[in-house]
Amino acid sequence: MFLREQPGLELAGGAGTGSFGRALVPVASLSRLDRLRAALARIDWVPDLGAEIGSRTWWRGLATCATLCAAAILTAPGVRPVQGYVAPPLTGAAWEEARPLSIAPLGLGGGTGRRMAASDFVRPLAETPERPVIELTATLGDGDRLGAVLQRAGVGRADAARAAALVAQAASLSDIPSGTVLDLTLGRRTDRREARPLERLAFRARFDLNLAVNRTGDALTLERSPIAIDHTPLRITGRVGSSLYRSARAVGVPARLVESYIKALSSRVSIGRDVRADDRFDIIAEQARAATGEVQIGKLQFAGLDQGTKKIELVRWGDSGQWWDAKGQSEQRGAMGMPVAGHVTSTYGKRVHPLLGFMRMHKGMDIGAPYGAPIRAAVDGVVAQAGRAGGYGNFVKLNHAGGVATGYGHMSRIAVRAGQRVSRGQVIGYVGSTGLSTGPHLHWEVWKNGVSVNPRTISMSSVAMLSGRALREFKAKVATLLATAPAR
Repeated sequence: MFLREQPGLELAGGAGTGSFGRALVPVASLSRLDRLRAALARIDWVPDLGAEIGSRTWWRGLATCATLCAAAILTAPGVRPVQGYVAPPLTGAAWEEARPLSIAPLGLGGGTGRRMAASDFVRPLAETPERPVIELTATLGDGDRLGAVLQRAGVGRADAARAAALVAQAASLSDIPSGTVLDLTLGRRTDRREARPLERLAFRARFDLNLAVNRTGDALTLERSPIAIDHTPLRITGRVGSSLYRSARAVGVPARLVESYIKALSSRVSIGRDVRADDRFDIIAEQARAATGEVQIGKLQFAGLDQGTKKIELVRWGDSGQWWDAKGQSEQRGAMGMPVAGHVTSTYGKRVHPLLGFMRMHKGMDIGAPYGAPIRAAVDGVVAQAGRAGGYGNFVKLNHAGGVATGYGHMSRIAVRAGQRVSRGQVIGYVGSTGLSTGPHLHWEVWKNGVSVNPRTISMSSVAMLSGRALREFKAKVATLLATAPAR
């Protein structure tokens, strides 16, 4: 605030001149010139010309603007313009050469868009010259033959056949994957009616091999370029967390390997009930890493689960890909699966026979299915009988471990022979209606120690152990897999 302590004197602040503030000069003591300056300072000489149009303030601002503009015009120094360079006009041959390239009206001498007429030095060509060399690519399609692909690309039949024969010496032509890109170089030909000669063919025949066919003189030669491959397995470990599948995918395990891992593990534990969040999974798979940077992930080789007090370690072994624990023991459990896709039309027990018309024991299960549907072995076993068997029609009997046997009747066609070993899920025949049958279906019968039992109640459990040389080789594989460092 302002305190006025004596006439003509103003003090800023509230503590007096001795404590705070600055004493102002008394107004009465100002001279006439100072008062004029103060009055002029209070005048707005540059008001907004867009407001209060027509007022005294507006006219004063307009006068100020006009005065400033006039002063700027009167005091502007004289500046002479800088003369630009003017090119001399084109004449003669230079003008004739430049005119077709100029952009100007035709009336002013321009020749825009016109072509210069041929002079005496121009001689017409009898035919357009060919490129001396053509470089192109071709892709090997699904079911394509290498020679046919080369011919479609413009290679002559003889060169294509010779190149295919050379490639076959280093790699099987049927093993070259579809989608392989072939880099081709075709040379000069002496006659347009002939195919261009093959100068070079280069492609990747296998993951570990590059091949090139080159022309040396009049002959084609093969050049092999092996690619170094590192076969160190891929090992990935991690915590199960809220979801085994999502946790494994999150650390980089391919979806195909996660599915194989869960399938292998489910044969020993219940994934939903026995696997906890703090458990740790251990996945090891085949891996091939090429020196050129490409990586191929193969089959799952090791499925491990660390539950603290209990460890599950399963290893793939053998041609069938069966899973064995780290001690060399294999165990299969569970009920037999349905041998054919269909619906149950008659269960195990007494019934009225549909053809004979009287009550009798039905010692199996009838499964209705389309004619010709595949019938699969319920579990691993050996074919004990395959052929006609009275009312069963075309019939197959399999012997399994533990004194269990299964029979499959009314087949339209049998796909196995007596003495043959079959695995679970293998096709052994096809649905039909042979023997005493009212329509296409499968009669499935199960015996336990020679006594007929209900297929729904039977369960299978088999244990196998490795020994001798097979066990030593198995132990060596387990040690190699477990010695692999986890990926980071």
